[in-house]
Amino acid sequence: MIYLPSYFMYRSRTTTTQLTWKTVVFILCVYAMDVVFCQARYSIPEEMPEGSFVGDIAKDLGIEISRLILGKARVVTKGGRQYVDLSRDKGTLVVKERIDREELCKQTTPCSFSFDLIIENPIQLHRVTVEVQDINDNAPIFPKSTVTLQISETTASGTRFPLDSAVDMDVGINGIQSYALGNTNHFNIEINTQADGNKYVEIILQHELDREERSELTLALTAYDGGSPKKSGAVRIQIYVLDVNDNAPVCKQLLYKAEVRENSPVGTVLTTVNAADADEGINGQVSYSFAQASKEARDVFEINAETGDITTLHSLDYETEKSYQLNIKAMDKGGLADTCKVVIDVIDENDNSPTIQLMSFTNTLPENSPLGTTVAIINVEDADSGKNGLVQCAINENIPFKIQPSLTDYYVLLTDENLDRESIAEYNITILVFDQGIPARHSNKKLNVKISDINDNPPVFDFDEYRTYVTENNSPGVAVLTVKASDADWGPNARLSYFVEDREVQGNPVNSLVSINSDSGVIHAIRVFDYEQMKTLTFNVTARDGGSPPLRSEVKVTIIVQDQNDNAPQVLYPVQTGGSLVAEIVPRSADVGYLVTKVVAVDVDSGQNAWLSYKLQKATDRALFEVGPQNGEIRTVRQVTDKDAVKQKLTVVVEDNGQPSRSAVVNINVAVADSFPEVLSEFNDFMHEKQYNDSLTFYLVLALAAVSFLFITCLVVIISVKIYRWRQSRIFYQSNLPVIPYYPPGYADAGVTGTLPHMYNYDVCMTTDSRTSDCKYSTLGGQNVLVVDSSFAETMERKTKKMDFLENPDSPEMVGKLIFQYRSLTLFCF
Repeated sequence: MIYLPSYFMYRSRTTTTQLTWKTVVFILCVYAMDVVFCQARYSIPEEMPEGSFVGDIAKDLGIEISRLILGKARVVTKGGRQYVDLSRDKGTLVVKERIDREELCKQTTPCSFSFDLIIENPIQLHRVTVEVQDINDNAPIFPKSTVTLQISETTASGTRFPLDSAVDMDVGINGIQSYALGNTNHFNIEINTQADGNKYVEIILQHELDREERSELTLALTAYDGGSPKKSGAVRIQIYVLDVNDNAPVCKQLLYKAEVRENSPVGTVLTTVNAADADEGINGQVSYSFAQASKEARDVFEINAETGDITTLHSLDYETEKSYQLNIKAMDKGGLADTCKVVIDVIDENDNSPTIQLMSFTNTLPENSPLGTTVAIINVEDADSGKNGLVQCAINENIPFKIQPSLTDYYVLLTDENLDRESIAEYNITILVFDQGIPARHSNKKLNVKISDINDNPPVFDFDEYRTYVTENNSPGVAVLTVKASDADWGPNARLSYFVEDREVQGNPVNSLVSINSDSGVIHAIRVFDYEQMKTLTFNVTARDGGSPPLRSEVKVTIIVQDQNDNAPQVLYPVQTGGSLVAEIVPRSADVGYLVTKVVAVDVDSGQNAWLSYKLQKATDRALFEVGPQNGEIRTVRQVTDKDAVKQKLTVVVEDNGQPSRSAVVNINVAVADSFPEVLSEFNDFMHEKQYNDSLTFYLVLALAAVSFLFITCLVVIISVKIYRWRQSRIFYQSNLPVIPYYPPGYADAGVTGTLPHMYNYDVCMTTDSRTSDCKYSTLGGQNVLVVDSSFAETMERKTKKMDFLENPDSPEMVGKLIFQYRSLTLFCF
C-alpha cells in the first residue's frame, strides 16, 4: 500500500450575497492491488444554484479528461440524494441540485457529505467529501408567536422568568447572537449558557409589579443572528399580574436522565418530572410544560401537564437522532415556575440489515485472467452502531473467487484460482453480508460471472487414424470418407476447417486425387482409382479452428483401393497375327493325350478376378481335342486317323473368375499332317480365300455406310425446305396488305458475289442416272433456297430398294455398282 502526500488548493468564489469563501481540496491516494483509491475534500457554501462549480477534480487528482470519458467516470452516492454531478468533458464537479445545510446536517457542524467517483478500465475509486458552509439564510424563529406569563404582584425584584429560546437553523456566526427586550421598564433580559453550550433566555424583574396600577404588560422579545445582513425574529410576551402567590414550585431534580430503545412502542413512559410548591390550594397546584425543546423533540415526546410523565408520541429511530434534551417548566397557578432539564438517550437496536451496493462489476472474464483480477468492488454498510453496525462479508465456497476488505466499508471480489471455461462456463456468486447484532441480520446479493472463451484447446479427431475402402473405377466426386474432429472451445474458436496436406503420391499431388469439404470433413475422390496403378493412398488431413492464433491437429487417412474385374484376360501364346497364319502341326501318328500346344494367358487383376479357366468353345472336330480347364493345355482325346481333315480350327475361350466374368478368345489353326509340304499346300488356298472375303466385306460395309449417310442428308434437306415454305406462306397470309413482288432490272444482292442477276435459274444435271432430278437455286427476295423435286426422293427410294447386295456378296459386279452409285450421289449432293 502506497500513501501519497496530501496537498491543499484554494480557490476564491463570491456568491450573490458577496460572501467570500474558499474551496479547500485535500487529496489522499491509496494504491491497493490493481485498484486505485484516492480521497478529495472540497468546501462550498450552501444554496448554490444548479451547475455551480465545485472543484476541478480532474486537475486535482491528475486525471486526463480522456481518461474520465473512456473510463465512464461517474458519481455514485450511497443512498440519499445526489447533490453533485460530474462534467466529464470538463473534468469538473458541479452542483446538481440545491444544497440546504440545515436540511442536510441540521445543527451538526461541520456539515459535509461524501460520494464516490468511480473510473473503470482500470478501476479507480476516489472518495470525495464536500463540506457545506453555512450562509445566513434562516432567520431566528421562536417556538410560539405569543408567550403568556402570569406574575404575582408580590414577586420580588430580581425574579427570573425563563422563556423559550429562539431557534436559528444556521450555525456559527449566522446563528443567534443577541436578544433585545423592548417596551418595558420593569424587566431586563439575560442570556445564560448551560454546561453543554446551549443558551437559554430569561427575563428578570427589575421593579415589583402593582396589579392595581397595571394588570397586564405586553413585551416584545427580539432575537438577532450574526449574519450580514442580520436577520431577526420576535415573540410577543403577554404578562398578567396575579394576586399574591409567594411560593414558587421547586423541581426535585435539576437533571433527569432517561434511556429508551429505539423501537419502543408509542406511549412508553420515559420519566416523570416532579416539582413541589409550598403554597396551598390553587396556588400550590403545579402544571408541567416544555420550556425549551427542539421541534423534533416536541414532535416525538409529550408531557402530561398534571403528572409530569414524559411519553413517546412516535417511534424513535437511533439512526435519525441519538439523544434529545428537554427543558421542563413546572409552574403553579400563581405563575411561579421552576425549570429542570431532561436528557433522553436512545438505545440502538439491531433493526437495520446490512446493505450491499455494487460500485463496479465486470460480468464477463476471459478464462486466462491472472490470479487476483478484480471482478467487483462492493460497498457494504449498516446504519446501526456498535456491534450492530459491525459488518462481515463472505461468498459461497468451492468457487475460484475470494473477497477481501479494502477501504472502510469496501470489499473487493478477486479471482483466486485459474479459470477454465471448458470446465465451468459461468459462476453464480452469492455475496453474504451479516452484522454482529443479536440476533444477527444479514443480506445477500447474487452475481453471475460468465467466463469468455480463449482459444486454448486444439481440435481433436474422433480416431487416431482413419482407414476406408474404395472400389476402383469409382465415379469422380463420390464421397469416400468423413473425418470428424471436435474442439472444446466455443464460438469462433470451435469452428473447424479441414484441409488436405500438400504433398505428392506417386508423382501426383494429393489434392488432384482427393478433395475435402472444409466445413463437413467429407473426403471426395476427384479421379477414378485404378487398383492396378495405385493400391493404397495415404495422406494427412489437418483440422484448424477459427481462433487467433489458430490451433490445428493432423490425422492420418489411408484409402485402400479394392480390385474390380475390369481387365479381360490377355493371351500371351499363341500370338495372334493379322497378316500371317500360324498353325500347330499334329502328326497322324499322335497318340491319345498328345500335347498340341498350350494357351498362355494372364489377367492384371488380382485375387479371384485373376483366376483363369480355359474351355474349348468351337472346333472342327470336337471329338479330337480337349483343353485343360486350369492349365490351358490342348491335347488329343483320341488317336488321329487318316480320315481326320488336315485343316483343324480350334476356338479357345479364356475366362476369369470375376463377377461378372471377362473373357478372351484365341483361334488356333491345327494341321494334321506328317509332312510340311502337305500342310503348305492346304493353307495357301485358305489364305487366298480369306483375303478375298475380307476385301469384299470391307467394301460392302463402306458402301452401306455411304448410302445411309446420303439418305439421312437428303431427308433433312427436304424437311428444311418444307418448313421454310410453310413459314413464308404464314407471313404472307398474316399480312393485311397485298404483297406485289417487284424486282428492278439489274437488281443485284449485296451479299452475292459475281455479276449475274437474281432473275436467272439454273438447271444442273449431276449424273446420267439423275437426269430426272434437278436442283434449282433461286435468290428471290435475298433468300437462298434449295428446291428439290419430289421425283428425286422417289428415285432415291426406288434405287435404295434395288440395292440388295446381300444376295450375291461374291459378285464383283455388285461391288462396282455400289461404288458407282456412291459416287453419283456424292456428285448430286455437291
